[in-house]
This record gives sequence, C-alpha cells and structure tokens, in this order.
Amino acid sequence: MTQAKSIFTTFPDTEDLLKWYKEQSPKAVPNINGHIHTPHSFSAFSNIEQPFEMAKTEDVSVLGINDFYTTDGYNEFAEMARKHNIFPLFNIEFMALQNDLQQAGIRVNDPSNPGRTYFSGKGLRQPAKMSEASSQKISNLQTESNRQTYEMVEKLNVFLSENDIDLQFDATELQNRLAKNLFRERHIAQAIRIAVFEKEETDLGRARLFNAIFQGKAVKSAIDDVAGLENEIRGNLLKAGGAAFVPEDPKAFLSLEEVKELIIDAGGIPCYPVLLDFGNANFTDYEADKEKLLAELKSKNVFSIELIPGRNNFDIFKNFVQFFHQNDFVITFGSEHNTPQLDPIKLSCGGGIDLDEELKEINYEGTAVVAAHQYLVANGKEGYLKGQIAKTEEKAAFVELGKAVIAKFLSM
Repeated sequence: MTQAKSIFTTFPDTEDLLKWYKEQSPKAVPNINGHIHTPHSFSAFSNIEQPFEMAKTEDVSVLGINDFYTTDGYNEFAEMARKHNIFPLFNIEFMALQNDLQQAGIRVNDPSNPGRTYFSGKGLRQPAKMSEASSQKISNLQTESNRQTYEMVEKLNVFLSENDIDLQFDATELQNRLAKNLFRERHIAQAIRIAVFEKEETDLGRARLFNAIFQGKAVKSAIDDVAGLENEIRGNLLKAGGAAFVPEDPKAFLSLEEVKELIIDAGGIPCYPVLLDFGNANFTDYEADKEKLLAELKSKNVFSIELIPGRNNFDIFKNFVQFFHQNDFVITFGSEHNTPQLDPIKLSCGGGIDLDEELKEINYEGTAVVAAHQYLVANGKEGYLKGQIAKTEEKAAFVELGKAVIAKFLSM
C-alpha cells in the first residue's frame, strides 16, 4: 500500500521535537543525495526501491526524488523511505525558457541551448497537492513533451526504412514498456540500443548495425558500454542535425516565473540547479561570474541552489559553494542518475574526490531547511517561504528544526 498521507503528520509538535532532539547524543553528519530521478522521468534505476537499497549499502541516510514534470512517484518514494528508514525529500524539476536570454544568446544552465533553464522545486507537499491550474500546466507539459518524442519515433522509422535498416518502432508500445507518463528522448535511445542487441548476437554484428544507423560513422563506445552507446544514439539521431530530431515547440516550456509560481503553489521552495564548470573548466555565460549570478538569483527571489558535484572540479565546486553559503543560500547536492549509467548513490566530486567535512555540513544544513519546510507545511504551518521570499534571517532556526525532523524520522 503506497503512502497516501504525509509521513510528517504523526511527528511531535515543534517544541517537543526540538526538546527531544537536544536530548539525543551527537551523531556524525549523514551522507545525503538530494536529487535523483526515478523511472517516472528517466533513470538509471529499474524501480523506485533500487536507490534505497543502494543507499543502505552505501550508508546514505537521505534521498530526494527529483523527477521532470511529475510528482507521480512521491507516494511510493515515501513508502520506500519508511521501509528502508531513509529520510525522503520530495522535489521536482522543469525546463523553463527565458526568452530574453534566448534572444541574447546567453546560456544559463544548459551548455547548448541559450535561454533554456533547468529549475527545481524542493520540499513539495506529499501527497502532492496543488491548484487545478498548476496540475493542468504540468499535464500540458507532459503532453507536449510526449508529442515531440512521438514525432521523433515517426521520423526515426522513416529514416530506418529509407536506409534499408530492418528496425521499426511503435511509440505507444515503447512508452508502455520503457516509460511511465513521461516518454523522453532517452527512452528512444534505450529502445534503439535494445533492438540492436536483440537483432545481432555478436559484438561485431552490433557494431556494424550501429555504424549503419549512424550512416557510416563508426561507433566509439565499447559494445558493453550501455550509457555510452545510448549517448551516441542520442547525439547521432535525436539531437539537432540528427535524422530523427524534432525541435521543441515553445509550448513545451513555461517561463521561469510560471515555474516558480507552480513550485510555490505545490508547497515547494524554488531552487536554481547550478551547472558550474560541467567537467572541462568552462562556464556558461549566466554562471561565469558568481557575484552576478548571486545578484541575478536574488532579483528573482531565488535563495536556494543545488549542485551535482560529480560533474565538477573539486576546487571550483568548493569555492563556489562556500561563496553562496556565506550569502545565506540554501544549498543541496545530488547525483541526478538521469542517464543509463548506474553510478554510486554516495556523492563525490569529479574524479571521485570525496566531499570534505565542510561540504557535507553545508549539504546537511541545506537539506535540513528543506526537511523543516516539509514538516511545517505538512502540518498546516508556514514553511521557509513567506509569500515568495525566503526567510533567510530564520535559516539557522530552520536548520536546527530540520536536523531534528531528520533525526526523528531515522529513529522511528
């Protein structure tokens, strides 16, 4: 039976909870991964329980679901959190479009598409609850996203037929077999890779078929490198210039303001996902100057950021995190796991460098704010936002309360 009511409604009131927490023996800072995708969008995981099983093995105590355009996994995520005694965060992710930045050619946190802005909401209500207007906007986004991928499958089939490649796909069947409500480009790549493996039994035969699909371009990945192969499929067929590419319609995006309003309506905290150096010591135009980024985010009433440390240089990452921490931002880290590659749940920076104690504490503090927000909102109280403005002057109190909320959950 999936969790049909908030897991925080049975907690003690704030005063009793804080009193209980102060009586507990100090514990080490927990390992936290606040941003993972599940099969409800696209994920390295085969089901929602798998990351919890991995987290137990890797001594990770907090997990945050962060699917694109959907809260459908929340109740099962809560159930798995109870089962495995791992504290849950209920988040969501969108792709917004800032038209002025697109026209100016300014890349935000997508290195290839000016104006496109990935944006998250942290600590939404569970069970999910939002206005009918917000629900309809999410439904429309799912519909438009699926329309694009269905058109990609149509173009793919035409391409395969014209090139005498004996493969054909049915979009509805693929969605039913590989996806949930949201059918994404990565599912098409997955389907192509599976079809090639089923059609050809040898590595040589599979390589030759991939070469034909890539129109004579040699496959670069090892044949047993699932993630690499699927990324090559996307790059050769599904991205701009590829035979099955379908451009996204503006209807597939909300404005950043619309996304923020939807997140707040759903009980969450608006959060900007930072790309940072994305692995090669380069930065987008929007993020290159952290002082300007700070001012820009504050001007938009965004006081929370998240990072994916595994794609960043440790020194760049730490310098950036320290700067925003000094400016009272809520900061959380995650791994995404939105590719086929099944990396560890426990976080590390680029090159496998472990987070140091300061970074772990900053992540813990940010997570605690989200945890306190979830607890308060679930019990009918005001969370970390007053209207659209974060209560930065009360951040320390939210950190203390959130640590108590997390500790109480883990002791149950």
